[in-house]
Amino acid sequence: MTIKEAKPSSIQVIERMMTLLDALAEHPDPVPLKQLAADTGLHPSTAHRILAAMAHSGFVERGENGVYRLGIRLLELGSLVKSRLSLRETAIADMLALHQKTGESVNLGIRDGDQIVYVERTSSGRSAVRVVHIVGARAPLHTTATGKLFLVEDGAQAVKEYARRTGLPSSTPSSITELGALEKELDRVRRHAVAFDLDEVENGVRCIAAGIRDDNGELIAGLSLSTPSERFNPDWAPLVRETAERISKALGYIPPRSPNL
Repeated sequence: MTIKEAKPSSIQVIERMMTLLDALAEHPDPVPLKQLAADTGLHPSTAHRILAAMAHSGFVERGENGVYRLGIRLLELGSLVKSRLSLRETAIADMLALHQKTGESVNLGIRDGDQIVYVERTSSGRSAVRVVHIVGARAPLHTTATGKLFLVEDGAQAVKEYARRTGLPSSTPSSITELGALEKELDRVRRHAVAFDLDEVENGVRCIAAGIRDDNGELIAGLSLSTPSERFNPDWAPLVRETAERISKALGYIPPRSPNL
């Protein structure tokens, strides 16, 4: 009679995953299952099951001869974390300068799937902090000024897929909820290299955003200026764009040469 292995809890599985990752990190060369099981104290069948799940997600790579090594997904995530940390450190001085010039809140947002996540903010003392712009808050791409920048970057077909996937839900009566209207809005963003949110995420709040690019030319974030609707000034758009351009250059971005030069 055999004793069935007790089904581990989700926390136990995560702990075992981390143990296996740590064990793999200690070996410069690919490691066989037997060695990993010995290093971690896990039963070989348990280690094999968890490694298979991690290999499916790209966190681990399995060689043809049954050896394992850390996967490329970890490199991708590590690079992403590094770029975001560098982004915040690089951007904060220019964010504060823009805040002082305008007296309004300045936000730094990055993309996470179909949403924008706010990772840094300079608060305005002239009004209460709006919930949507608290650091860590999220909002849909199509309703946020920063999100529209990323949708432009995606291209026409990806925008159609986004609209079909999300249904373009509204946050306020001003939110764009139809694909045709969104495409027209994105065309304006493309032509002016700046995006607006006019009471589309939260009633009484308007934003201007411009894109921040890294040394590879990739759009990695949006810098946005948020104001109460009664203080909104579209003439600040060039200032927001210039600030975003300075941050991009500090990250190593080199703008393409004009064809006339």
